[in-house]
Amino acid sequence: MSEEQHDVVLSVNGTHHPVRLPARRLLSDALRHDLGLTGTHVGCEHGVCGACTVLMDGRPVRSCLVFAVSAQGSDLTTVEGLTEPDGTLGPVQQAFLECHGLQCGFCTPGFLTTITAGLRENPEPTHEEAREMVAGNLCRCTGYQNIVKAVERAAELAATVAEEVVQQPSRSPGGPETGASAPSSTTVVDRDDDNASTGLGA
Repeated sequence: MSEEQHDVVLSVNGTHHPVRLPARRLLSDALRHDLGLTGTHVGCEHGVCGACTVLMDGRPVRSCLVFAVSAQGSDLTTVEGLTEPDGTLGPVQQAFLECHGLQCGFCTPGFLTTITAGLRENPEPTHEEAREMVAGNLCRCTGYQNIVKAVERAAELAATVAEEVVQQPSRSPGGPETGASAPSSTTVVDRDDDNASTGLGA
């Protein structure tokens, strides 16, 4: 007996996608296999590693723990939706590039979406708050220092964008994911004051 299919419309990155899915199809699988948005990675499939994190109505969720049919009516943002309309990198993406936070890249989409949501909630995190912001995401390369630097850098870039919006009202306002690359005059502060070279622990 074949599994019953359900017609739903998933709103992802501002686009509505009508899809026909079984009730138990996970959101992570629907994004990757039904919509072709392979930027969302699937790691542990138990909601532990955070690699599959996407934003649902602006809040980070583990897409491997959400049934796709339950996401109908919500606004979903995947890592593909963090770029600017012109294709340039958003502040969090730019910060990862500048701070070498990518490493192997497998966990990166989950970090980018998590940090985007985190900076909306706390746009000026302290160093400890930046560490806490990414504490729920696992990096198998274990190089968290540059990821934490990227959080701090992204906060700087987002603040720069906010200032530009005030000075140039014609520019679209938005959250951390709607900013632009850093002005050339902005400097990156290299911080090596973490107590450990691996992990977030002291």
